[in-house]
Amino acid sequence: MATVLLVRHGRTTANATGLLAGRAEGVSLDQIGRDQAGLTGDRLAAIDLAAVVSSPLERCQQTAAHILNRQAGTPAAPLEHGLIEADYGTWQGRLLTELATEELWPLVQSQPSAVVFPEGEAMATMQARSVAAIRRHDAVIEAEHGPEAVWAAVSHGDIIKSILADALGMHLDLFQRINVGPASVSIVRYGASRPSVHATNTDAGDLSWLSKGIHAGDAPVGGGAGHQTP
Repeated sequence: MATVLLVRHGRTTANATGLLAGRAEGVSLDQIGRDQAGLTGDRLAAIDLAAVVSSPLERCQQTAAHILNRQAGTPAAPLEHGLIEADYGTWQGRLLTELATEELWPLVQSQPSAVVFPEGEAMATMQARSVAAIRRHDAVIEAEHGPEAVWAAVSHGDIIKSILADALGMHLDLFQRINVGPASVSIVRYGASRPSVHATNTDAGDLSWLSKGIHAGDAPVGGGAGHQTP
């Protein structure tokens, strides 16, 4: 299968003030977030991306634009509703410090598979629709561009954490163990028998080795020799 780079959007004005933005409109990258997205665009510039797909929310589209500005010939990012932020219901727009006092908060931390946000989405539903969206795009991109294709999906922290948990074979109740920082890049390849996770939450480092794709095959016993930078 192809290789997907899971990119979280850069820091936003809401992130900086501890606000749970959710699906609210008008939440954009702040200057630090724009710098972060620019650095991620620079990191991915060494790779000829087959596609860039984005959550429809503004902060993700802005981050995707920074990536596309450094790509030659990659079409504009299609919007994928399956990668949109979780529907936090009545939690949206509130401060995280306030939400931490809610009765539901400990369950979000310890048993997210049982959480349904008030007037919002179940976290299990969030994971199911985001994983389905990634796998659907991955199959289409491989069919069009071949198994060595590399593409990027720009989305949100909880969405990417849930996708990584699925790829790692982790129960959703363990996904809070995963960290996904602003503008970070995580790397997943969906193989015929199982996904393989090649990196999580990276915000620096050379990614040019991905320009040749990740070759399919059995997992190397002992860890193997690692990738070779072109």
